[in-house]
Amino acid sequence: MSRKNAWIQLVTNIILFAILGVLAAFCVPTQKTESVFAPYYSGEQHSSRVGVMINVYEGAEQVKKILDILDRADATCTFFVGGVWAEKNIPLLKEMALRAEIGNHGYLHRDHAKISKQANKEEIMLCHRLIKSSINIDMTLFAPPSGSYSDDTLSVCEENGYKVVMWSKDTIDWRDHDADLIYKRATTDVKGGDLILMHPTEETVKALPKIIAFYKSQGLIPSVVSDVIGIKSYY
Repeated sequence: MSRKNAWIQLVTNIILFAILGVLAAFCVPTQKTESVFAPYYSGEQHSSRVGVMINVYEGAEQVKKILDILDRADATCTFFVGGVWAEKNIPLLKEMALRAEIGNHGYLHRDHAKISKQANKEEIMLCHRLIKSSINIDMTLFAPPSGSYSDDTLSVCEENGYKVVMWSKDTIDWRDHDADLIYKRATTDVKGGDLILMHPTEETVKALPKIIAFYKSQGLIPSVVSDVIGIKSYY
């Protein structure tokens, strides 16, 4: 090969390697700088437990009735409480903590997918500190209001010792005030490991005794969420 051709080949190779380097830089996926972990939508399906989760931002009188129902049925649940509600209902909150598990539902029922990481932290930890100072419980479970969350939500929870909890069955009782429909949604094809979402509404109170009785007839145990998803909780 002549000196001229060798020079051309060298320059061509340099240009080719430069192009390949640029393409590689664009094609290699970037790694997240923060660890993000997945929320729980259910627990172990082979378990005999189902998680009864009740999200609370209103309905103090219905909460009292739910506690009575749980006592009579020898059952329990996890109440995910909103901070602004809990702050106004401390005596009731203490009763709830004696009979059930308490989880974090944020402070002001904000859309956690649409707020910054700092705002996520403020919402979650403001509620956490309120519950801690009121009833001396360090909550470990967070249920995002309306089921809305982002990677920032997950990161904040991981950094602060929280697990994010969603659901496998939604009774939609906040919208459809129909005890029969609530019962149907809570029981159709129910299995161990399911997380059943409810709210303290009048129609839910009407349906709840029948729901619990059905679970027990199927050999299922209405339980706190931490037991269903198999994590260590204060409870």
